[in-house]
Amino acid sequence: MADKVAVIGSGLIGRAWAISYSRAGYNVALHDAAAGAAEAALGFVESVLADLHRNGLLGGHDPASVRGRITVAATLADALRDAVHVQENTPEQLDTKIEVFRELDRLAAPETVLASSTSALLPSSFTETLPGRARCLVVHPINPPYLVPAVEVVPAPWTDAAVLERTGAFMRAAGHAPIMMHKEIDGFVMNRLQGALLQEAFRLVAEGYASTADVDIGIRDGLGLRWSFMGPFETIDLNAPAGVADYIARYEGMYKSMWQTQQHIVSWAGALSARIEAERREKLAPAQLPERARWRDRRLMALVAHKRDADTEIGS
Repeated sequence: MADKVAVIGSGLIGRAWAISYSRAGYNVALHDAAAGAAEAALGFVESVLADLHRNGLLGGHDPASVRGRITVAATLADALRDAVHVQENTPEQLDTKIEVFRELDRLAAPETVLASSTSALLPSSFTETLPGRARCLVVHPINPPYLVPAVEVVPAPWTDAAVLERTGAFMRAAGHAPIMMHKEIDGFVMNRLQGALLQEAFRLVAEGYASTADVDIGIRDGLGLRWSFMGPFETIDLNAPAGVADYIARYEGMYKSMWQTQQHIVSWAGALSARIEAERREKLAPAQLPERARWRDRRLMALVAHKRDADTEIGS
């Protein structure tokens, strides 16, 4: 019998995790305290499985078998029974996380790993007082996790090292690429990197150097092409004849000059927010946002399929 994963909370992230774990062969118990929410999430799951199958992104399984491994659990206790891993996806509110993890720790078997998908709360902030706090940590995805493999595995100061190692192995077995953090920090890795880039993007627009469209071109048709298969350190390692030390010797001075113009923060709110909103709405009307999000996901499917095929044909 396949191992069981409990997915608690069935919103954007929870329903995506359900696809990811079921595709990897796990039985998934989906629970949501809101009446009808888990059933609605299953409707979404059914709506994307055909596209995933066409792109070869169901791990060799057919849509019916992936859907068949996901069931709705009427109660939290039912969801947790016999689960080897719990993926919690409740709202980003500290009081809610504290209460939910208190219940998870009370009801789940002692060996069950309790993971939160939180992107904004440190694991120490909602697990400190739990008797089973050593088996608690954050596993934070980029949405949607059934398309974007990177996940941040973030320990609290008291998370058992064996739990951290086990969770990393579990993520790899489920087809993910875990970022194994050594300790917690606000924003983890991905939001800190994204936040630094966003601050510079807002600064360039606020101070009149470029439009939102031109900044998007710079990432979409420039840096992002390399970043889709290489990280920043490998990028610079290949951008100087003798590697990363050569790159630093050649270009650190240039970057130091730029850093002097980056030592201030621009507020994203007020007039700048209105300007960026106006530029984006010229490109995309509010009513078109859901369809454009579906377009994004279909493009991601094609990109993930291409990367998989390129890894086989060219090498990773």
